[in-house]
Amino acid sequence: MAHVEDQVNRQPTSPIPPAQAYRVLMIAPTSFFADYGCHVRILEEARILQAKGCRVTICTYRTGQNVADVNILRTMSIPWRRDWEVGSSWHKIAYDILLFFCAFSAMFRYKPQIIHAHLHEGALIGMVLAKLWHIPLVFDFQGSLVNEMLDHKFIKTQGAAYRFFSGLEKYIDHKSSTIITSSDNAANILVNDFGCSYRQISCVPDCVNTAYFARRAEAEEISRLKHMWGVPAGRTVIVYLGLLANYQGIPELLRAAKLILAKRQDVHFMIAGYPHVEVFSALAGELGIRSYTTFPGRIPYQDAPKLLAIGDIAVMPKLSKTEGAGKLLNYMSMGLPTVAFDTPVSHEYLAEYGRYAALGDSASLAAQLETLLDDPILREKLGSALRQRAIDHFSWENAGNLIYSTYTALLNRHKAS
Repeated sequence: MAHVEDQVNRQPTSPIPPAQAYRVLMIAPTSFFADYGCHVRILEEARILQAKGCRVTICTYRTGQNVADVNILRTMSIPWRRDWEVGSSWHKIAYDILLFFCAFSAMFRYKPQIIHAHLHEGALIGMVLAKLWHIPLVFDFQGSLVNEMLDHKFIKTQGAAYRFFSGLEKYIDHKSSTIITSSDNAANILVNDFGCSYRQISCVPDCVNTAYFARRAEAEEISRLKHMWGVPAGRTVIVYLGLLANYQGIPELLRAAKLILAKRQDVHFMIAGYPHVEVFSALAGELGIRSYTTFPGRIPYQDAPKLLAIGDIAVMPKLSKTEGAGKLLNYMSMGLPTVAFDTPVSHEYLAEYGRYAALGDSASLAAQLETLLDDPILREKLGSALRQRAIDHFSWENAGNLIYSTYTALLNRHKAS
């Protein structure tokens, strides 16, 4: 089995001075912008590229929040489905057809020099446009298409749909001459499971704005925020912020909470995010722990630091072995000691400073959380180490340099060919 950690490109290679402003068309087959990981990566990549002089346009689905400092083009709506989509859905086929025409129109309007396509659907659209206009394509790989469908129970491991999408994923991966990944684990998947060459791959890890995600709140402000969100005084707060879904491990987290609360009542679980707030709030009620949980719903990205500031411990119970885990970086930057399920991606971010539970095991998750609940000194030590790790290794400035360098190398090769 190949290991690509030391083989994928990580360093900028002779970047052209930022005075050369590349025109970039990003294709984002999702309801951009929404307040969760994939969208945050798209937004922050666009912002750092713009800071380096690039002119970025993002083509995306009809729904989603507008962002003042980013040029966004949206598809038309489809009459039978006007709300946003999270995860796999047959409705997304119609969205993607509309997205193709949106991006096709943008090619004439903005005359991009490079296409930066997110997710497999974006890469497939980008391949067609890149071939028609004879310009380079970068595929921003953020997880396995088929594994995401399995995580969402959209397909099963047997049957025609699995074979079709497996073949499609492999085709897209192999036809993409340049792929950037959000983790070494993702690069390993491309090489070991899909037979890609490490020469195709540059690792551009998810990053975090450490100046924005920082504990600035004083004790009085934290007390006010706890009161605002209904957290009783005197409780140690375990915080989660992200999508609320089964594959994110929310049921496992609630069952772990029940195990902890059977022994102690000085703990409160802040479980923030969307969708399915009512579903998981009802599950907390069924487990008899509703008075020890708060479900504030969707938290705007700009308010995320305030929400995380009330936490004493962070938790990431995500079950997927292939998707990224950008929320870990926000936890780290805030100096929160963190418990996660034992996956390659969580180790990649947290390293030796994380606390790991057996994948999918609520009892193991409860035990790791209890270790931190019982040891405030350890919490402080791990939180400080994680914040420093975020500062040292996960800067958007470094990520921007690597993406810009990738563009430069691609365009130079294209001119020479």
